[in-house]
Amino acid sequence: MQALRFWDYYDMTDTFTDLHQRAKNKEKFHFLYDIITSRNNILLAYRTIKSNKGSKTPGSDGKTILDIEKRTENELIEEIQKPLKNYRPKKVRRKLIEKDNGKMRPLGIPCILDRIIQQCFKQVLEPIAEAHFYNHSYGFRPLRSTHHAMARVQFLVNHSKLHFVVDIDIRGFFDNINHTLLVKQLWNLGVRDRQVIACLSKMLKAEVDGEGIPTKGSPQGGLLSPLLSNIALNELDQWVANQWELFPLHKSFKTREGELLAKKRTHLKEGYLVRYADDFKILCRDWKTAEKWYHAVKLFLKERLKLDISPEKSKIINLRKHESVFLGFAIRANRKGKKRVAHTFVRTEKIQKIKAEAKKRIDILRS
Repeated sequence: MQALRFWDYYDMTDTFTDLHQRAKNKEKFHFLYDIITSRNNILLAYRTIKSNKGSKTPGSDGKTILDIEKRTENELIEEIQKPLKNYRPKKVRRKLIEKDNGKMRPLGIPCILDRIIQQCFKQVLEPIAEAHFYNHSYGFRPLRSTHHAMARVQFLVNHSKLHFVVDIDIRGFFDNINHTLLVKQLWNLGVRDRQVIACLSKMLKAEVDGEGIPTKGSPQGGLLSPLLSNIALNELDQWVANQWELFPLHKSFKTREGELLAKKRTHLKEGYLVRYADDFKILCRDWKTAEKWYHAVKLFLKERLKLDISPEKSKIINLRKHESVFLGFAIRANRKGKKRVAHTFVRTEKIQKIKAEAKKRIDILRS
């Protein structure tokens, strides 16, 4: 809601709404650069970054939002507009944070000025991309959350009685996004402004401090990275949905049951995708169908998106017998009377970690 207030304050609501509607109509966008570098869009980006607690995290140049605050509005606008004419992002600072499994996740933190520039691009590109995104993709999207993703999985288990899950883990997804393919995907969404494409390409190839210039990937930590990751995987979403859920039938049916029966006669693979960033599942009715989906998705990721899966982490799970982990929760289809009902709970390992963290904080307070 805060974002919407900012949009209204800087008079950008109509602009973003228009972009979204035109994208829905499959229009092409050749003059986005002027919107991105407009005064109001830059001031909105600055205000958005300033309200983010990460704005006080320094990049490779050591500067934070506190250094930017010293500038007047006109100075800030000039400082954004001028470098964009021949844009060269500064080095990205590498920072490692611990994941739930104890391994380290590499983050790439751009300098504060590059973060504001990325936010300028994100604000304009997001309404266009949103018009094309799949309904059951929930990660890093406006007005969507992990709760919506979990609710969708529970609905498919409880109401559609889909108890077989295809768990696919993409190996190092953010580090392996194909740059050439991503630019083509942006082009296919209707982003045809060559200045914008050129700037985005330079952002993707921003040098990582101590590691050099990347040839692939979109570093986690950058403001554009979540949006670009959704654009990269939107092709997978649409492909899976068009195999069954959105498959066009020659005639319309009055009931959902009639439509399902008609689809079953086609020998299509019944499956429903639920995705949150690079974490996704396909829910199926039986093991044989799930097995077909597993191999089909593995092949699609490799051949179409140039991505590999982790065989040791990717598997098919029968929720009646085993649990599947999604967004930090475990899911099972437990018996309740004559039905199977989705039961979600925090895993034992996670509970132990929460307890250990709580104990550590209590000890600090006591000392």
